[in-house]
Amino acid sequence: MSAEPLAAGLLNRAHSPDIASTLYREKIKLRPLLLRPSSPDPTQNARSARQHARLVKQRAVHKSNKPRPLSAKQKRSLCIYEIPKSQQKYSIYEPIHVMWCVYMRDILGVADGKRSHIEAQDADPFLASADYHGAFVEVVRSRCASRVGMKGIVVRDTKFTFEVVTKTDEVKVLPKEHSVFRVELPFEDKEGEEKRKPLVFEVLGEQFQHRATDRANRKFRWHADPDL
Repeated sequence: MSAEPLAAGLLNRAHSPDIASTLYREKIKLRPLLLRPSSPDPTQNARSARQHARLVKQRAVHKSNKPRPLSAKQKRSLCIYEIPKSQQKYSIYEPIHVMWCVYMRDILGVADGKRSHIEAQDADPFLASADYHGAFVEVVRSRCASRVGMKGIVVRDTKFTFEVVTKTDEVKVLPKEHSVFRVELPFEDKEGEEKRKPLVFEVLGEQFQHRATDRANRKFRWHADPDL
């Protein structure tokens, strides 16, 4: 006599013989057992499977071939942003300053004699969002007295500094914090006309502690700086 299965015996204790037999047959004995739950979809044919495998392989190859961007430490070690000694010449950047003057006269609306002057309130938004690569700047006020009087053409406008090339062919780093810079914009010289005085602006370095690309969409408000 064969021993009764444990599950059948437990069901016979709780239910009548007919109900226990039905439950054992449908719920336990004939219940399907999934041996491979991760099997491929039976509706997917061999062609679809090959296309899927090929797509997965292409994505893996593309991901592995994509170069990773350099970190800030790697950029400093490679001296990417340093100007070589042979290119630290004021004469090299004078044409860039001429181009910058044309650019500023255009955005301020004083090019081709359109306007002879501009109000400070009208110039503020343009000065705040302008690009200063090529501008001739001079430190007129600063917490550090040794910086006052330094001037040159801006060759690099970072978030916190102006890097300039002076007339003595030296590269100087001028921090924007606690400094006021003077920027001169000469008018275009024309034959037969008297030479006019250049436009002179003083910009607060605290308001320019942003990258040139980030300043383009920012709005600035005038305020006094008690630290100067």
